[in-house]
Amino acid sequence: MKAARLCSVPMSTASSRAPVLPSAADARADARPLAVAVMGPTASGKTDFAADWAEALDTEVISVDSALVYRRMDIGSAKPDAATLARAPHRLVDVREPHEPYSAADFARDARAAMDELAARGRVPLLVGGTGLYFKALLEGLSDLPESDPTTRASLQAELAERGLPALHAELRRIDPAAAARIKPGDTQRTLRALEVFRLSGVPISAWQAKGRAGAERFPFRVLKLVLAPGDRAVLHERIARRFALMLDAGFLDEVRALKRDPRLHPDLPSMRAVGYRQAWQHLDGETDHAAFVEQGVAATRHLAKRQLTWLRGEHDARWFDPTAQRAALDRALRDFLGQRS
Repeated sequence: MKAARLCSVPMSTASSRAPVLPSAADARADARPLAVAVMGPTASGKTDFAADWAEALDTEVISVDSALVYRRMDIGSAKPDAATLARAPHRLVDVREPHEPYSAADFARDARAAMDELAARGRVPLLVGGTGLYFKALLEGLSDLPESDPTTRASLQAELAERGLPALHAELRRIDPAAAARIKPGDTQRTLRALEVFRLSGVPISAWQAKGRAGAERFPFRVLKLVLAPGDRAVLHERIARRFALMLDAGFLDEVRALKRDPRLHPDLPSMRAVGYRQAWQHLDGETDHAAFVEQGVAATRHLAKRQLTWLRGEHDARWFDPTAQRAALDRALRDFLGQRS
């Protein structure tokens, strides 16, 4: 395939700002071990690209995906199949049951441990996924928030049932307008966490987060950020629709039926609010017919991709590639970073 012209950003999805990259001299002077972050919206081809390079480098993929951490959520999360996992082992896949919590802080701790282990063996960690909060927690760090308190959380859950989420979000607006502006009114998990932090500490969560950013230490790896995104948004939308259809053919609804039989699961859990699973649960509860379910599932996935692209535009040190039209240039960028020019 003839390599397309390398560009910093894709045609329709990225910021007009060029990436801020270190000079060659700065890179040579930086003795930190190397790592590669393969980022991008859902259905953009990250897994196939990463599997090729994991096999070539004899290394492993560290999944940066908040849905892949859950067991028994295979089809709807587009979890890599057995053949892919055989040639490209993945870390942080199937590490929790769907009813168990797994925070961004948990991810950052586990991912860092995996990176350290791979680097100690002389391997280059490949961080692959589209969960922006996970990338942020790992690469930039999180503020030292108060740990969750079961009593306070139970009290908030009771208030949620009695007063409703709109009232709790309105309370958050009064005590922490900055956090309320960032947290959508329908985001139960983040609203409750922000209120919990304030009730435990008397300090707004936005203040905790600002303090954490100010005291962040330099990340101990030198990371190449690669964003994989089709230059034409319509191509991504078509891939999303096609993948959703393949998921249905593979038995996605049967997968959700099995999850619904688990008495520990309910639709307000973070796992069950994942894109696709939320819509499937509602459909199996009789809230939508099949056609509406498919339409809503595809639309929700496209909206997820839009949010991911919005976040990625803020990663000004990332390099953007169309993974199909620019595959040769993409491979060359990674080889150059690793010092494997050919």
